Amino acid sequence: MEFTELNLHPDLQRGIADAGYVTCMPVQEQVLKNAFGGQDLYVQSQTGTGKTAAYLIVILQRLLSEPLLNGKKALIMVPTRELAVQVEEEAKILSKYLPFKVGSFYGGVGYAHQQKILRDNAQILVGTPGRVLDLNGSGQMNLMDLAFLVLDEADRMFDMGFYQIGR
Repeated sequence: MEFTELNLHPDLQRGIADAGYVTCMPVQEQVLKNAFGGQDLYVQSQTGTGKTAAYLIVILQRLLSEPLLNGKKALIMVPTRELAVQVEEEAKILSKYLPFKVGSFYGGVGYAHQQKILRDNAQILVGTPGRVLDLNGSGQMNLMDLAFLVLDEADRMFDMGFYQIGR
């Protein structure tokens, strides 16, 4: 299936074309066939098979086309800052012609830039668990207006362990 065969917003189609995507990879085709009904999906596929683009396209299309999602946000949790940067870059390419701001949130860097992204009301948030917990705990990141939660590489996050809340 070609991406142009999908009934997607024209400006999202432009971002997909800019990313160089023409033909859906198998995992993308399955996700895009099943994700627009609002149900939860669990997707497992090897690295490099197009999962990131698949979930980003679904999120962007739904934020654009469903009035009930107006002003809502997506949080994409990833295990590492490297993956956060990679997902942020992909989201920026796909949403290049759309009215959404994208930001990433991870440790090892200062808070100032990330706080500015939140003040600017970014709708596509990509973050590592530790930094997201920090920003949420300090009241700077409001998770009450989320419409989408993606756990990217959830197995790696589970393997890495969790921050103990209350200690």
